[in-house]
Amino acid sequence: MSEMNRREFLQVGTTVAAASYARATHASPLPQEGSTPGTSRFFPAGFTVSDVQTTGTTIDGARGTIQVAGTTIRVVKGGEGPPLLLLHGAPMTHITWRLIAPQLAKSYTVVAADLRGYGDSGKPPDSDEHANYSKRIMARDQVEVMRHFGFTRFPVVGHDRGGRVGHRMALDYPDAVTRLAVLDILPTHYLYTHVTMDFVRAYFHWFNYLREAPGPENELKVQYDGQLARATTDAQKEFARAMSNPATIHAMCEDYRAAASIDLRHDEADLKAGRKVTCPLTTIWGERGAMGRLYDVLSIWRDYATRVTGKGLPAGHNLQEEAPEPVLAEVMAFLRA
Repeated sequence: MSEMNRREFLQVGTTVAAASYARATHASPLPQEGSTPGTSRFFPAGFTVSDVQTTGTTIDGARGTIQVAGTTIRVVKGGEGPPLLLLHGAPMTHITWRLIAPQLAKSYTVVAADLRGYGDSGKPPDSDEHANYSKRIMARDQVEVMRHFGFTRFPVVGHDRGGRVGHRMALDYPDAVTRLAVLDILPTHYLYTHVTMDFVRAYFHWFNYLREAPGPENELKVQYDGQLARATTDAQKEFARAMSNPATIHAMCEDYRAAASIDLRHDEADLKAGRKVTCPLTTIWGERGAMGRLYDVLSIWRDYATRVTGKGLPAGHNLQEEAPEPVLAEVMAFLRA
């Protein structure tokens, strides 16, 4: 997975015409490559694939309320027992859980979803203040997905951007989220308000993707097309297939732009009101990644949540890919505590 690591930003020239980019950003979600309707080659028998329609709403912006759009969310679901929601990071998809979801499904009804804008979920158009990709609407999507399947209370496990969506979900829907596991992240608000040179070097993409479209989009298109050409395994090919879609690339950049603007305002409102995550929260990070090297992860999370546990594991950022067995063990222990 090292060549799929988005932290390896390539210095490439802009070679994709802006007009082609603009047309592609309105493309509909691609069908799953190599799969038949209702099934996925990355998960065992008993897992089904479906698309769930979510609704729009209004959210608070800097200049008043903003209308945000509903969309379709691609979901794979399998297993028996109480519900469990799994959310991936950028620029990945739900298949990042393929190495641990089958084991989780022995005890839980696993719902692994593509976040809006990613994979084969819908990609709403641009909106004021990047609101269509705010964590508030992304969290609402996933609550509606779980309600679609009849689940009103459930734990959430989120890696990277999925953890940030889970964080917002636990704040906005405290009656729905029973437990929250966040993998290899710190709160977005903390990171953007404690910028250091070490953070900028490790997370250059957090700043690069904020540039005006289509600059970062065109650069990423070249990068991801190269990864698609070099991919050898089925998983690499599927990740690169999804990542190289120009509509996905633009949506991902909008996700980051929202994180540095409207999401920060929502976070600041919560902090001012004294709101914290009240359900049990565990944070699991890769000891070889930037989180483990640069920060006291547990101490920082304790400023944002009331009941925090966690530990580092011998892995890098994509620890569910690099160390699936230790991640599975930690998640299962947390869910059963």
